[in-house]
Amino acid sequence: MTVRVRFAPSPTGFLHIGGARTALFNWLFARKMKGTFILRIEDTDEARSTDESVNAILDSMKWLGLDWDEGPPVEPGQAGDIGEYGPYFQMEAKEKGIYQKFADKLLAEGKAYKCYCTAEEVEEMRKTAQAAKKVPKYNGKCRNLTEDQRKQCEAEGRQAVLRLKVPEEGKTVFDDIIRGRVEFENYMLDDFIIAKNNGVPTYNFAVVVDDVRMKISHIIRGDDHLSNTPKQIHIYNALGWQAPVFAHLSMILGSDGSRLSKRHGHTSVLEYKKEGFLPGALVNYLSLLGWSTGDSQQLFTLSDLIEKFTLERCSKSPAVFDPKKLEWMNGEYIRRTGGEKLPEVFFKWAAETGSADKIKGWDKALLIRILTMEFEKVKLLKDVPGLVDFFFTDNVEYNPEAVEKVLKTPTAKQVIEEGSAKLKDAPDFTAEALEKLARGIAAEKGLKNGQVFHPWRVALSGRTTGPSLFHMMEIMGKDEVLKRFGNCLSKFFGN
Repeated sequence: MTVRVRFAPSPTGFLHIGGARTALFNWLFARKMKGTFILRIEDTDEARSTDESVNAILDSMKWLGLDWDEGPPVEPGQAGDIGEYGPYFQMEAKEKGIYQKFADKLLAEGKAYKCYCTAEEVEEMRKTAQAAKKVPKYNGKCRNLTEDQRKQCEAEGRQAVLRLKVPEEGKTVFDDIIRGRVEFENYMLDDFIIAKNNGVPTYNFAVVVDDVRMKISHIIRGDDHLSNTPKQIHIYNALGWQAPVFAHLSMILGSDGSRLSKRHGHTSVLEYKKEGFLPGALVNYLSLLGWSTGDSQQLFTLSDLIEKFTLERCSKSPAVFDPKKLEWMNGEYIRRTGGEKLPEVFFKWAAETGSADKIKGWDKALLIRILTMEFEKVKLLKDVPGLVDFFFTDNVEYNPEAVEKVLKTPTAKQVIEEGSAKLKDAPDFTAEALEKLARGIAAEKGLKNGQVFHPWRVALSGRTTGPSLFHMMEIMGKDEVLKRFGNCLSKFFGN
């Protein structure tokens, strides 16, 4: 079988975490099987679909590295689809009459019919059925209208939707790669709508037509679509088509056990980009939401993921999204990036996310030196400015707690003064020499090393935490260190 899979988002908002996971699993399966990965935009929700959402989806996919073999142009505004099975926007396909052709076929063969019932009438049917303790659904009122009855409805100005005739008995059965055999009782379904009264196809109808015309072999999607599957199988059967292979992924839950939503943190992929997550880290983490290897491996290269991914290893149980684990993983990826490459990654991120203003006017060469030194402590790119901004100011902001805890100790003034005196004549201002000098002062004064190190750090940065003290001093240079020691003594000790 030639593997052809698709990711088919609706452009009614940003690409969220669940959608990104679905896109990733389709992409991994296609790459593993040497198949084709298709991006299709399902924009039949005319009221909510926007160009902004389309662009956000494309940007998210590109940032994650999930390149598509067929679909819309890579860049917004470019002309022409990629691939020979377009259009890859459903409304374009609708304008070309693609769905209408098959709707007309079903109508002509008596497998679908026009329904003139209003939404209010259908709702009343459901309430009546529910009161009688039956399945609340459309009762098939228009299923067997005579020609005269149809004409009467049209004379009354009633607009018709198109409904599929669904078998009233038996079961719809299919084998799901992840869930095994799945069965639905046909009596639970009604004759559902396949085309609205304005000719726009409904989701289930458009999906089936598109999946067939694009020669989709496997449908990999979230289990929120499981209930759509029997409806779609009935459409395949009515049109005489063979259904693809199905694989329904488990849902993603928040830490409280409810379905993942904004209250659990960011849901949009682009929000994670803005926060300073690396795309590789997010891809790695998403791959573990509902899939695992036999040895429970956690960190993967992209080639590892492609090699090891199988649908059979996907779990039926819900996956739990853990922001702390994602942040840990991002830190691991930053360490893998290394000090030499991180500055380039950071500057690119700052330019793409509008964060460049936070480092405007900073000495770029100095920032590169700091990042090279401090890369192992960075967890999120957005944290970088706040971690190192004290290097780039003439007025150190002193943390009140640091002042109270460190500078108000009995020996703080003494060790800063002693440091100033000895550093003036220090011939070697390397981290190694500075540490030796500081330890020497501690030994000379009968103090613990921390009684020297901590006041120096607060005097220089205003904080109790930060980069390695002596590497920080080396980067600042002798003049800047002495100036900051002097300012601290003047501000807090009246020197």
